[in-house]
Amino acid sequence: MAVTWTNWVGNQSFEAEEIVKPADEAGAVAAVKRAAVAGQHVRVPATGHSFTPIVQTDGMLLDLEQLKGIRSVDLAKQRAVVGAGTPISELGEPLWDRGLALRNQGDIDSQRIAGAIGTGTHGSGTQFGSFSASMTACRLITASGDVIEVSESTPELLAAAQVSVGMLGVMTDVELQVKEKYRLQENFGYESFEDVMSTFYDRVARHRNFGLFWFPSEESAALYNIELPDGASAFDMCNVKVFEEVTGEVSDSDVINHRVDRSYRIYPMVYDPNFHELEYFVPLKKGVDAIRELREYMLKSLPISIFPMEVRTVGADNAYLSSQYQTDTMVISVSGMPGTEYWDYLRDVDALLGKYDARVHWGKLHFLTKDQLLARYPMAEAFIKIRRELDPTGMFLNDHLRQLFA
Repeated sequence: MAVTWTNWVGNQSFEAEEIVKPADEAGAVAAVKRAAVAGQHVRVPATGHSFTPIVQTDGMLLDLEQLKGIRSVDLAKQRAVVGAGTPISELGEPLWDRGLALRNQGDIDSQRIAGAIGTGTHGSGTQFGSFSASMTACRLITASGDVIEVSESTPELLAAAQVSVGMLGVMTDVELQVKEKYRLQENFGYESFEDVMSTFYDRVARHRNFGLFWFPSEESAALYNIELPDGASAFDMCNVKVFEEVTGEVSDSDVINHRVDRSYRIYPMVYDPNFHELEYFVPLKKGVDAIRELREYMLKSLPISIFPMEVRTVGADNAYLSSQYQTDTMVISVSGMPGTEYWDYLRDVDALLGKYDARVHWGKLHFLTKDQLLARYPMAEAFIKIRRELDPTGMFLNDHLRQLFA
């Protein structure tokens, strides 16, 4: 029976032939085998937090919402095996009860873990990679219906699977490198753009998690529910966010003056679905130059550029399609407002950041071409070779992905 699927902000909507919700891995295997016989394409939807059409398919949607929960933990290695359909928000407390925690998180926690891994979703801090970098193993249903084990004993396959956008097959379980549970102290600052930029690299080096929102207009902060100091102007100012690990006892005054809590409670923010986001990654050493140039362009582009620019960092890793492949990166995010003609603005941002060898977030709006993919991702051809071996008929591709990875 045909089904209509729409993502969380409503900019991607399509009709698929059917949606299948298996109760376990065996059910997912049976669905993939049936799709293969029928010649159907298969895509795995999660919570729809991607802005790009990566879920779109004319065939089967294989929803893994029932494949969730913690399967096992290895306290000595600090690793946890979890169901691929587990929302990030449902990992914090059960890991904490076992003395563990995710190493890092982003400011949205509603994504399912396999979707976050597959798209390279991340938090901030150069000592951490993305969620993808924390995946040490997975179980993968390939286009033939076979289940294969991907692990550190298959390093090339692991490097391809860590950021695969669902193109290698269907992940059912993933093993994550976690760490001993920890608390975070949250600190916010309110500073001028120039003050932040003049000390940017020092702050990145000093703080566990450091990020900022820069406001191009007085109206910008409210769009992301960011509160300013009483009477403060938003224009050309930065909301600076720093998280530090807290050791030892936490006093009541610390909790009152600086929010201190379990790590998984500190990371998330609340966003309204009022934006369509582009997110590009530039080498960290080029980051400040890129931000300065983008700031000038955004100020000249008002009011279409009214949304804040978000800036974070992510540490280098070795995943073939990772935006941090073998380089620390600065993450730059800008958004268009639904209902406005924002495409020309975002294309200009793409061109501007392209001069800095920008890579893209696979779940955010982007304009990457096949030539750019091959030029900016050194292991793209190696990934495509593995994808073709595991899925020779392109079962797990769609029109959006086929342009880049067929």
